[in-house]
Parts: sequence; structure tokens; C-alpha cells
Amino acid sequence: MTAIADFTAVLPSGEAVSLAGRAGKVLLIVNTASKCGFTPQYAGLEALWQKYRDRGFEVIGFPCNQFGGQEPGDAGEIASFCDLNFGISFPLMAKIEVNGKNAPPLYEWLKREAPGLLGTRAIKWNFTKFLIGRDGKPVRRYAPTARPEALAADIEALL
Repeated sequence: MTAIADFTAVLPSGEAVSLAGRAGKVLLIVNTASKCGFTPQYAGLEALWQKYRDRGFEVIGFPCNQFGGQEPGDAGEIASFCDLNFGISFPLMAKIEVNGKNAPPLYEWLKREAPGLLGTRAIKWNFTKFLIGRDGKPVRRYAPTARPEALAADIEALL
């Protein structure tokens, strides 16, 4: 598998969807959590989505409970939290694990293609971000501390 279009993701309903429909877009893929110190980044992610979506940009959130149990809710609770607190309109997928034997192939590929600091593959915490170019390949991985608004120049360069 060599591009984002080769993968599927699971919607909160449990339905698997191909990511092939996102081919040709610039994507920001983020593992999210509702009870994390970085949770306020939802607002910045939504702002990026609103600003650039008409130019072929999309944010895709993957809720994850692997780090400190900071995403304990079910799909309905997660969606409700994100809507009520941040007005999230970008797609949120089903809750996943991003590390370990249960990590989906998409995340295994992302970690391999865009390793972290010093070449580490494991995701260290919530709100790790992967920027995908229009060619469907990872361009860059961002640490959880990278604020969404700081990614704007990189996103614009790809659009």
C-alpha cells in the first residue's frame, strides 16, 4: 500500500469506507481525545477545516483511548462532546488504537512513512498529526504540541 487511497477507515456506525474518495486532497489525519490537555486543539482543527476545505483540504479525526484513558466515551458521546464544545464538522471516524497489534493498517503505514523524532514510529500521545499531500503520501508528522494554526503555511504550500 503506497497512498492514502489504498486504505479504509471505519465510521462511528461501524461501516468501513474507502479513503480513495479523498485522493487528490490535502489531508490532516489526527488521533484525538476528549479529556486531554490538547483537546482545545479541536477548535484549531475545525478552523483549518473551515478555512481550507473549499480548496481541497480535509481534517479526519480518529478518536483514541490509548493514552491515559482520555477518550473513554462511545461514538455518540464523542460526537456530542465535539459538537457541543467545539462545533466540529470535520469527519470523526470510529475510535481506534494507533499503536500495537490492533492498530489499523492506515496508522501502521503513516508511522512507517512519517516517523517521529529520531525515527521513532510509535505515536507518543493524543493529537499527533499527519499531513498528506495531494499525491496521497505523507508529507510530515507533527507532535501533539504543534498547534493546528502553526500548520497553516505547510497546508497552503500543498494546496
